[in-house]
Amino acid sequence: MDLDLRLVRSFTVVAEELHFGRAAARLHVAQPALSRQIRRLEQSLGVELLDRTSRRVELTSAGSSFLPPARRLLAAGERARTAAQQDSDGRITVGFSAGLTVTAAVSAFRADYFNAEIRMKRLEWFEQHDAVRDGRADVCVGRLPVDGTDVAVIPLYEEPRVVMLPVGHRFAGKESLSILDLATEPIARHDGAVAWDAFWRVDPRPDGRPAPDGPIVESVEEKLELVANGDCIAILPASAAHRYVRDDVVSILIHDISPSTVAIITRREHHPPILLAFIDALSRTATSRSNSVPVDDDGL
Repeated sequence: MDLDLRLVRSFTVVAEELHFGRAAARLHVAQPALSRQIRRLEQSLGVELLDRTSRRVELTSAGSSFLPPARRLLAAGERARTAAQQDSDGRITVGFSAGLTVTAAVSAFRADYFNAEIRMKRLEWFEQHDAVRDGRADVCVGRLPVDGTDVAVIPLYEEPRVVMLPVGHRFAGKESLSILDLATEPIARHDGAVAWDAFWRVDPRPDGRPAPDGPIVESVEEKLELVANGDCIAILPASAAHRYVRDDVVSILIHDISPSTVAIITRREHHPPILLAFIDALSRTATSRSNSVPVDDDGL
């Protein structure tokens, strides 16, 4: 049986105050919420801890027996948290790619590591591997594919991909497109990005000729400038497309292309507890993203 330390903490405060109103004030929660927490703890233990009426609150025999080990459990948890925080320098550099946010993970992480320093580093997708491997980032939230040499990859979720077209394009009014519809279009690409090109490219075209090469770019912003000028099209994950909305560019779902996988990327080595805690926060908050499908992870 796994005990929720937050519920145990609530019980010890009620046991000390023997009054739900005063205990709720100490815990900075509403009294009905505190009552629900105590009921959840009792249900998990299978016993009644408190004898409560409209006029008084008393510990039951089970509650009196549970209180000392509950206090020891909370003390042990606090010692473990302190030790974990002291086992590192209290600083994490987090890399992230265009369209991805880690705000929810940072909030969840800071609930326990409120003194930790978190540095954010914006990375292009082709920088993800090198930034983690050479230490510029301790962890990165990025997109596959990524070179797996010397790094661990934990898939988080998948999201659809869209094609970015100029507003005057012949397909601009479509609800969705096939990748074959785009076989004759030059697609913006990154120099040397063989794995990325292979992930979406139609080559050869249905008539057997090679697909046309689009211009080489270094950022999403460059891609969209060229798209708006009619020089090429670009394929982006849905979240990146939503982040870069422009009046002169439209995004259309590609219904038969492999989805984009968002993943955690870290080095393959010992991870201090503070970094493991942040990775856990990323995993716990990832499934709340819109337009995404959770995937099984590979572990560290």
